[in-house]
Amino acid sequence: MEPGWFTVPGMSAAQLPPTGTCELTTVGRRSGAPRRVELWYVLVDGEIVLTGTPGPRHWLANLREHPAVVLHLRDPDRDLPVTAKDVTDEAARRKVTQEAWRLQPWYAEQPYTLADWVAHSPMVALTPCT
Repeated sequence: MEPGWFTVPGMSAAQLPPTGTCELTTVGRRSGAPRRVELWYVLVDGEIVLTGTPGPRHWLANLREHPAVVLHLRDPDRDLPVTAKDVTDEAARRKVTQEAWRLQPWYAEQPYTLADWVAHSPMVALTPCT
């Protein structure tokens, strides 16, 4: 993850709260239909990373099949075409988990260990399309 990568004309990740919810429109991997879902994000080194508690997710399967998605932000109100990519590096996943737990204590209160999160949580970094 590279610091400050998320730059879109007129905005940057620094304008976003460090954590919160957003919506993501994916393309159904089997149906091809648009699917919109609300997700939690955290900012890590200026990068927007979608995450959640450990376990499988339909939205994750969809974006693995079709990584070009639309990120819908609320404040500022923007719809941004982005490319999604799994965070696979263990050190990066650990950093995302620790930041998620720090920013959103509810995550740390769930019945999962740090090792569970690092190994099994969905973690997806978003890159703006240019």
